Amino acid sequence: MPKVGMEPIRRKALIDATIAEVGAAGSLDVTVGKIARRAGMSSALAHHYFGGKDQILLAAMRHILGTFGAHVRKELSQAKTPLDRLHAIIVASFHPQNFADEVVTAWLAFYLQAQTSADAKRLLRVYGRRLHSNLVYNLRPLVTADRANTIAHGIAALIDGFYIRNALQDNTPSRDQTVSMVEDYLALALAQAREFETGGAN
Repeated sequence: MPKVGMEPIRRKALIDATIAEVGAAGSLDVTVGKIARRAGMSSALAHHYFGGKDQILLAAMRHILGTFGAHVRKELSQAKTPLDRLHAIIVASFHPQNFADEVVTAWLAFYLQAQTSADAKRLLRVYGRRLHSNLVYNLRPLVTADRANTIAHGIAALIDGFYIRNALQDNTPSRDQTVSMVEDYLALALAQAREFETGGAN
């Protein structure tokens, strides 16, 4: 294969190696050399494609967010009602590829990176806003605007929280159990909102 055709393959290998290396280390305390070795290439080549460690980490973060977005779009394409779409977002959030151990650990490391990196912080803000917007859009036909905003914040907090727990603790719920717990919260929140709106809470 011509060398020019190798660039996307090598970039993908470096991104995969970065996620695996960060996942194995449990932090961002990894080197370009370690990432390059895991990808089966030299540090010089890794620097050639990305420029440095921060750029490789950002590329890995974009890849994770892109994969998450693709899974959300796929699940949403099969949903017909607002409630179906909410379930689709929750299921996609815990897709096996997104909720893999090394990806979850990488997520946690990227949250830490966002404390000092403006680019990483921006990427996480984009993710957060899109998730919140998607949730609110599909909650609005079901509850008032204020309730939709509150429930969306609750769902997003649970998703983030389960990622953190999965990265830091042993004996965490399975993927299916996690999805069920978030969906239980959604069902309870919707039921409480409807009761309140019909005067049942008075």
